[in-house]
Amino acid sequence: MSHPRQHADTDRLARQIDFAVEIDKLKQIVRQTYLMDRSRKENDAEHSWHFALLASLLAEYAAEDVDVLRVLRMALVHDLVEIDAGDVVVYDAAARAGQAELEQAAAERIFGLLPDDQGAELRTLWEEFEARATPEARFAKAIDRVQPILHNYATQGATWRDHGITKQMVLATNAHVADGSPALWAFVQRLLDDAAARGYLADPPEGEHA
Repeated sequence: MSHPRQHADTDRLARQIDFAVEIDKLKQIVRQTYLMDRSRKENDAEHSWHFALLASLLAEYAAEDVDVLRVLRMALVHDLVEIDAGDVVVYDAAARAGQAELEQAAAERIFGLLPDDQGAELRTLWEEFEARATPEARFAKAIDRVQPILHNYATQGATWRDHGITKQMVLATNAHVADGSPALWAFVQRLLDDAAARGYLADPPEGEHA
């Protein structure tokens, strides 16, 4: 006669495997950001990997002491909701309308595939990231925004020019980078000055300062 614990473990493993299979779909979610060689656009899984590695490399520039492992875990889960909700242009307010509701529903479904304890743990990480309520979340959010800026600079503003993005739009949308890392925000501002000088960004509307 089998022990009840064996059945419980089998069910737990089955749910973990179901989750692992489901999140493979992240590789199919294409972002707006081009690879640095401009051969194609990156997918969410590639972005999450790059985000995690950048966070590890640049943790010394965080505004406050951070638990790097917690930041890395945020990087790995932060875009899982886009399996259902999709990726939208961060500068497009109309496209982002209602996105938060879609992402909450996605979190309920996707994290709900896991055993309750693990599902709650990963959803808490995701919600912490979204709220920017901790030093780890603020630093993670900073890295999440610095990564596509680096890609845009390396591709001579490919995505920026696709969508008519100006320097002021990038500055306004990404100002919260300073909360997670003043040093990286200073770097971003210098990068944007150079990008604007090189013509990588769209011209501002007439009468608006660059």
